[in-house]
Amino acid sequence: MKKRGFYRKLAVSGIYKNKKNYLPYILTCVGMVMMYYIVCFLADSPGVASIKGGEIMQMVLSLGGWVIGIFAVIFLFYTNSFLIRRRKKEFGLYNILGMGKRNLFRILLWENVIIAAIALLAGLFCGILFSKLAELCMARILGAEGSMTFYISLASVRGAVILFAVIFLILLLHGSREIYKANPVELLHSEAAGERPPKARFLLALFGVALLAGAYYLAVTIQDPVEAMLLFFVAVVMVILGTYLLFIAGSVALCRLLQKKKKYYYKTNHFVSVSSMAFRMKRNGAGLASICILSTMVLVMLSSTICLFIGTEDMLHERYPRDIVIQTDSVDPKEYGRVRQIAAEVLDSHGLLGENASEYRYTYLDGFLAEDQLLLDRQEMENFDINLTDSLREVYVLPLEDYNRMMGTQYSLAPGEALLACKKMSYQYDTFSIKGYGTFTIKEQITDGAPAMGSAMASIVGSLFLVVPSMDEVNGINALSKEVREYYSLRCWYGFDLSCSDEEMQKVAEEISARNGDLRENQGFAPDVMTECIERDRAEFYATYGGLFFLGVLLGLVFVIAAVLIIYYKQVSEGYEDQGRFAIMKKVGMTDREIKKSINSQVLTVFFLPLLMAGVHMAFAFPMLRLVMMLLGLVNTWLAVVTAVVSYLIFALLYVLVYRGTSRTYYGIVRNH
Repeated sequence: MKKRGFYRKLAVSGIYKNKKNYLPYILTCVGMVMMYYIVCFLADSPGVASIKGGEIMQMVLSLGGWVIGIFAVIFLFYTNSFLIRRRKKEFGLYNILGMGKRNLFRILLWENVIIAAIALLAGLFCGILFSKLAELCMARILGAEGSMTFYISLASVRGAVILFAVIFLILLLHGSREIYKANPVELLHSEAAGERPPKARFLLALFGVALLAGAYYLAVTIQDPVEAMLLFFVAVVMVILGTYLLFIAGSVALCRLLQKKKKYYYKTNHFVSVSSMAFRMKRNGAGLASICILSTMVLVMLSSTICLFIGTEDMLHERYPRDIVIQTDSVDPKEYGRVRQIAAEVLDSHGLLGENASEYRYTYLDGFLAEDQLLLDRQEMENFDINLTDSLREVYVLPLEDYNRMMGTQYSLAPGEALLACKKMSYQYDTFSIKGYGTFTIKEQITDGAPAMGSAMASIVGSLFLVVPSMDEVNGINALSKEVREYYSLRCWYGFDLSCSDEEMQKVAEEISARNGDLRENQGFAPDVMTECIERDRAEFYATYGGLFFLGVLLGLVFVIAAVLIIYYKQVSEGYEDQGRFAIMKKVGMTDREIKKSINSQVLTVFFLPLLMAGVHMAFAFPMLRLVMMLLGLVNTWLAVVTAVVSYLIFALLYVLVYRGTSRTYYGIVRNH
């Protein structure tokens, strides 16, 4: 028992003596446990599930639990490696004084047990404490009344304990490996061991530049939203690899170029900072690249999720262009006229009047677009060199008379001519062909001229609206579709707005749907009728994008904490390594003021590079992000621009505050030599 107490005391003493390094690490562990519990709690909470749209939000949050768990493994492993490096000298001294590797393992074991216990107890306590507040925030996002019943998710507690127990076991094994593979002399001199500058850095730097250039080219040249979504993660991987190569290899190349500029290099503050940066830039470059990538992740995640949440109402109205939409699979005037009559009777019974009413007939096609030709027969795909995923398109064909009546226009078309409007895609040809039917000459491509069609906004596939001269053309194209694809797609769309409460609007929609259903079932009414109501699906919209917003804020906070901790450890590590160098410079006549100027030169030279690079990444990623958000239904480009700019400015302010704090820490370590 005494022996066990001895190792425990050594572990506690080691943590306390190194509290400047261990305290941020322990607080980060506590924060990770807390956030993991909160996300898992919300994904499991009966209170959230009972809210309308809550189940959808819980599906989104369950993915967030996996993201936080995976990131916790990677990030805590990264920070723990720094702590092990700082403790190697102490372990080397214990080893020389007679302690074997097993004894050192016991000290390390106690340290991990103590930190794990603090992290789990404090993290779960804070998570349970703030979980109800998080649930009420969720209810607020969904526009519902939150329950005041307090609830502890035992499944979330169990999941957090298992996950972080495994993480700390991995950290213990990694630390033990580092100690076992080193001899006492290496442990004693581990802090003084620098890293040799790698060879052929210019080639690696050029390769990094090429990767970034390729990713930027993809981001700014892709015009198709579906293609943007498919290639987004490819571009992300290219940016991550390119950033690491550029910071690791390019930073050394930059230092060497600065050393060649005698007017810049042979100044007191520049000489010390540039020479020390060049000596160990491989590690610094990796740290700076990590900060840059984390900063970019924060900016992309927060700006996109905030933008989607703010624009939820706009997306909702894009998906549901009228408060109530009724579609029937018949264009017979008697049949869809009966549907309109039922709607009028229901509205009259509620004392309501349909406003902004709109109606048109159309046929729907889906096929593969090979240049200007739409292919309906899938067996013909082998004859065309096209990407089937990228070329899949939805086409809505409607007659000119309906389009003019609905849009209030006076277009005219000759036989063989057509008007064209696009959603979530672009079209650059002057003709449009339907394989097996014929070719139309595009008289005009109408910007913002697509008719109201919510299903086009709900689809991730690009849509084309083809306005043809007459209803006979629509019937002919529908007959071809029926022959090739064996389904009937001729429909009538009718929608209107209502000035009433949300509850009454849903009742109206339900009554219209029920009466049409009874008519079809009891009286043999032929058409199939589908009724949509904006208020019926509002909760699901807010649940989806509210969940993404909530998760984006949580993950953004996790990534900000990670970036701040990396910055802090980077400054602390460099401070200890530069301590001896500045002591020598002070002995040869360098003043405290000159030391501080040199520190500012070094920090300013590299510290703001990740922030500037993150801004460049964000600027080039914006066109691709805009297309991805367009797929989700957000077409307000100005909202996306403003959100991105404001997010960057706020993050830059936070970054400056972190810089001021960590530079003081660095200077304090260097000065106390």
